[in-house]
Amino acid sequence: MRPVAAEPTALYDIPGPKARRRHRLYGFAATAAIIALLAWVVQLLFATGQFTAAKWRPFEYRGIQELLLRGLANTLLAFVCAAVLSFVLGGVLACGRLSEHRPVRWLATAVVEFFRAMPVLVMIFFIFVALQVRALPALVAGLTLYNGSVLAEVFRTGVNSVERGQREAAYALGMRKTQVMTYVLVPQAVRAMLPAIISQLVVALKDTSLGYLITYEEFLHAGKLIASNLDYDVPFIPVVMVISPVYIGMCMLLSWCAHRLRRRAPGPRGSRRRPVPPHQGRTPAS
Repeated sequence: MRPVAAEPTALYDIPGPKARRRHRLYGFAATAAIIALLAWVVQLLFATGQFTAAKWRPFEYRGIQELLLRGLANTLLAFVCAAVLSFVLGGVLACGRLSEHRPVRWLATAVVEFFRAMPVLVMIFFIFVALQVRALPALVAGLTLYNGSVLAEVFRTGVNSVERGQREAAYALGMRKTQVMTYVLVPQAVRAMLPAIISQLVVALKDTSLGYLITYEEFLHAGKLIASNLDYDVPFIPVVMVISPVYIGMCMLLSWCAHRLRRRAPGPRGSRRRPVPPHQGRTPAS
């Protein structure tokens, strides 16, 4: 019995002692540079009076806190509506792109390419001004048209990434195209699509901030009202320091949920990955 040689990789080699010491040195140098940069930024903020009590006093008032919470709730409302509708639109357009009927496929392709190339802000303004739609529906419609078109391509690419033999085997068993798509292709494509889907959801979440341009009272709009208040010495930087962590936290929460879903999603053969027992790493001696 002899152990199987480790499979070589073209990506990188295992670093030796000198390389590990060099990597630690690079890590320490990069960490020191980042700390120095942060210290310089904080020093500038102190020097320009961004931490004075007058600039931070607005956040003590209940009315300001309620304004921010109401803006955050409106942001989440617009995001949830746009995300759900984007999934529906993306699924419909992806089915059209995968259709065997050429006119349907051409029509779906034209819709996807048009709305994917159109700037989100232009669509939101057109729906709000030209069609005279209220702020929330206009924002949701613009986000849905753009993100739905992008998700359609994500869905189509994910389905096409499944091995062709899976599709052929399902058809050989007598399954219809709808059954093949529902029970064979989509479950296996989920793992490949999930990172791109979450990335697009993060884009949709951040793009809800465009609502303040059409007077939708979302989170950024609430922050803008506070930041432009002359009574508190124009607290722009404090507002940014309050709002930015909230957006970052919501995006990190989406990424965490994606990581959890990816771990729970079934593998290509419908089961989770399991570690190989040590005795299976050997082969009989030749």
